[in-house]
Amino acid sequence: MKPRELLEILHVAERLKDTTRHCTSSHGRPESVAEHSWRAALIAFLLRGEFPSLDMDKVTSMCLIHDLGECFTGDIPAFVKTEADREAEDSLLARWVASLPEELAASMAALYAEMDEQQTPEAKLYKAIDKLEAVIQHNESPLSTWTENEYELNKSYAFDAAAFSEWLTALRGEILADTLRKIESGK
Repeated sequence: MKPRELLEILHVAERLKDTTRHCTSSHGRPESVAEHSWRAALIAFLLRGEFPSLDMDKVTSMCLIHDLGECFTGDIPAFVKTEADREAEDSLLARWVASLPEELAASMAALYAEMDEQQTPEAKLYKAIDKLEAVIQHNESPLSTWTENEYELNKSYAFDAAAFSEWLTALRGEILADTLRKIESGK
């Protein structure tokens, strides 16, 4: 890859710093997509010891790139995102990935295909981390920033994604306990 090509990729990815998500930080500031992706990658890094048989570099890479499509579409919360929204984001992302240097484009396209198929343990772990990070962040954000549907969503979201792993299921249980304490403290 040429230095200019790297810079152009970084300029596109920088958009995620200014692309806000539905959730807020613990101080009520809108969270950026970049912050979410960074913490998902951090979770993958921290879980290396819990999943020693998995390619955790791949999981970390998946976490880092999983929301790059939002450079082109912005963030649409999972509970309102339509199939048309997903198709538009996937199409714009695929076009951008295809424009990258050949070796990088092939590598990223393979990762995205694996992530979409959700057949490998690495893809399943990435998806669970992505969803769990969102619930953790909601628990950290002020209750006043929650929408009405998030009270129930935070109680049920991501259990399906964590179900393949006893460890992740236990983590989701701890997150649920945090959710219930947060809701109770807000009454």
